[in-house]
Amino acid sequence: MSFDWLGKRVLVTGASGIVGSWLVRELLGRGAYVVALIHHADPQSELLRSGLVQQTAVINGALEDEHCIERAINKHEVDTVFHLGAQPIVGVAQRAPLQTFETNIRGTYLLLDACWRMRSLVQRVVIASSDKAYGEQPNLPYREDMPLQGRYPYEVSKSCADLLAQSYAVSYGLPVTIARCGNIYGGGDLNWSRIVPGTIRSLLRGERPLIRSNGQFVRDYIYVRDVVAAYVRLAEEVQRADVQGQAFNFSNEAPLTVLEIVNAVCDALGRKDLSPIIQNQAVGEIPDQYLSAEKAHRVLGWQPAYSLAQGLSETVAWYRQFFARQEG
Repeated sequence: MSFDWLGKRVLVTGASGIVGSWLVRELLGRGAYVVALIHHADPQSELLRSGLVQQTAVINGALEDEHCIERAINKHEVDTVFHLGAQPIVGVAQRAPLQTFETNIRGTYLLLDACWRMRSLVQRVVIASSDKAYGEQPNLPYREDMPLQGRYPYEVSKSCADLLAQSYAVSYGLPVTIARCGNIYGGGDLNWSRIVPGTIRSLLRGERPLIRSNGQFVRDYIYVRDVVAAYVRLAEEVQRADVQGQAFNFSNEAPLTVLEIVNAVCDALGRKDLSPIIQNQAVGEIPDQYLSAEKAHRVLGWQPAYSLAQGLSETVAWYRQFFARQEG
């Protein structure tokens, strides 16, 4: 029997981010009542510029506010929570670890505790973790039974958030599940320090793209609409014994070097004439990180719907329109 989102009351933290915006769009399209937690309202974000925000109930607040989430859940009688809100940039975490720990760790345990205290309402919780939660491992790809051992600030924040979710599931039976993805790309990402949007912006400006590392770091790259489908699937299945309290990797299982993803973006834009500038300045990053999605295939029946070429084609089209509107 298929899951019916019509009338479900859903809280999305980090709703104005790249994944949050696309998730809100998907949930609204399925008939859900969406409550969007927004800390900073960027008028350029996809949630605002698309008009999606006008179809949601907006809560302006910070994850670190211990009463904010509970009020949102209680007031709007929320039954489903997608926790995407975070400080998401590795470089920012390296420069300001306390800010990252406050948002990503404290913000997560306050949210989980609010869901537990509002357990008469909340039936489903999905926590957005990351491949960074694994830290450096002797063998790749990452699998869900590997220990979480982040060492650099951003990694540590994701390891902790992940373990907190598992603790609430085991200790209190909270219906929570965890998604671990690699590098997510797609239209709406305005963090220009990330390799895909940064490269697209440079190429559209006729500039050579910048690579902060040596270009040989290996990563997963997964299209945002595949991630949204994964999050939705987790929420739909969280009451199952083999899903509740479990973590799942989501990946195309086709890892690329940074130089390879930059070349793929160049191909998508038809700009092979602009070779990248390799700065070799990356600090606090693990050279190789990529995931096995075998568990998601087996337990959830999840498969990515987009190849890299398809995802980049849609992504480039989004940014062409975005910059055309700015210039117009």
